[in-house]
Amino acid sequence: MTVSSMTGFARSAGRLETCAWSWEVKSVNGKGIDVRTRMAGGFDDLEPRVKALVTNRFRRGNLSLSLDFEWTASRTRLSFNETVLDEILGLIDTLKTRLGDLRPPSADGLLAVKGLLETTEGEIDDDTRQKAEAAVLAGLDEALSRLAEMRAGEGEKLAAVLHGQLDRIARLHHEARALESVQPERIGARLSRQVAALCADATDIPPERLAQEAALLMTKADVREELDRLAAHLQGARSLLDEDGAIGRRLDFLCQEFNREANTLCSKSSDVALTRVGLELKATIEQFREQVQNIE
Repeated sequence: MTVSSMTGFARSAGRLETCAWSWEVKSVNGKGIDVRTRMAGGFDDLEPRVKALVTNRFRRGNLSLSLDFEWTASRTRLSFNETVLDEILGLIDTLKTRLGDLRPPSADGLLAVKGLLETTEGEIDDDTRQKAEAAVLAGLDEALSRLAEMRAGEGEKLAAVLHGQLDRIARLHHEARALESVQPERIGARLSRQVAALCADATDIPPERLAQEAALLMTKADVREELDRLAAHLQGARSLLDEDGAIGRRLDFLCQEFNREANTLCSKSSDVALTRVGLELKATIEQFREQVQNIE
């Protein structure tokens, strides 16, 4: 059994001789799966593969991924500006012609001339680039594994809370079953009194209408069917919590079914004790539903 939350955070980092990177991954509740990325410059082409890695692991949640990347090996290249160099050499020749024999210019002097030296960033060769991309994706896989572990840990805590709330619903269900107003003989006696009172006041009511009113009284008098369905939903919820995989949507559907039975129970109730149980059921079911929103 593995229940996973949709909330979590994870980080991973690594380096090669030529580069260093770090990933941050955040996950919050979501109706489906939504992946948003902030990729380091030059790595936008990895986005489809990044999203595929995420959707292969998770089924629900809004996930934000951030990649920081730096080339650590120096790619700076120095070169002469040939145009500036030619101009300097031409000026030296002119000075020699006018002033006679001159001491040759020193290397330090030439290098100090503004604009003579140029710096450029060297290109990354394909092999280095491919190794960097593979390492970055491996780092993402590591971060996603940590995120999955965190979501599973949160899910384990949520499962314990949900089981406790289901236990509370089960106790309220048992309490409702035990009430005298739900017992068959009490239902029959109450129904007989209501039908007798209806017939006494029905001197001018058509027989068809009288039959409809009697049928309505019978329907409202018995809540055992709602309690039976409530018990079935309880069993279904417990079974889901014992499953692996994404169960949040199905649990959310069961919450709607729980609510439907609790609402019907309250609307049918003509007994103060049963109404109290019904209201407590509704409150507990709402607490259960709020926690279910966090489940993948």
